[in-house]
Amino acid sequence: MSQTVRRAIDILEFVARRPRTQTEVGEHLGVHRSTALRILESLTDGGLARRLPDGRYAVGHRLAGLAHLALEQFGLKDVAGEHLRLLGERCGHTVHLAALEGERIVYVDKVDPVDGVRLYSQIGRPVTLHTAGVAKAILAYVPRERADELLAGCDFAPHTTTTITSPDAYRTALGETRTRGWAVDDGEYEDFVNCVAVPVRDSSGEVVAAVSVTALKARADLGALESDVLPDLMTTADTISKELGWRP
Repeated sequence: MSQTVRRAIDILEFVARRPRTQTEVGEHLGVHRSTALRILESLTDGGLARRLPDGRYAVGHRLAGLAHLALEQFGLKDVAGEHLRLLGERCGHTVHLAALEGERIVYVDKVDPVDGVRLYSQIGRPVTLHTAGVAKAILAYVPRERADELLAGCDFAPHTTTTITSPDAYRTALGETRTRGWAVDDGEYEDFVNCVAVPVRDSSGEVVAAVSVTALKARADLGALESDVLPDLMTTADTISKELGWRP
């Protein structure tokens, strides 16, 4: 990548956070103000940046249009697919991708272990909200009112001794998820299976999906998943989020 192109990208990311002066841009790049001005003028001429009435620079309207067109080319499953497959190969357990679709959270992709037991979950089927790790990883970050709407029809039926069976206990679990950054399913639907799940964000920063690694407890209990698999899972979820346009 040429130095000029790299600097132009740096400028766009810098002014996207908030409008900047020519001097701020120059200091950010570590170049003379004249160099910064030359690149800013080129970006402005191309509609990728714009000069505000107070002299500061912000992203241009053409950039927003290009971003919208680009996002239409990428579906969540298309972006995540290869990353899920590689994660599954590395960890040797089942990998799920679930997304918030209307009033449901649905499995949209799944990678089964080559030499392991296949789990009951199916692509296109809704998750069990009060037990699934992916559900907690999503609901922990949506607005409280939205979470309450989604949980309104949940019966909180007990499936195992660890199932969360009340709305208050579930809200506590969501708070714990937000605090640590990931969710767990501690054998809450089937007592011989557990999982860890991490949220996925889109270009607006909103949590729209979650990735999980699910394992038979006989192969990896919750402690093993958290110590051995979770770091790779979090990296994978962050990578998918960034490819969807998210910037920390």
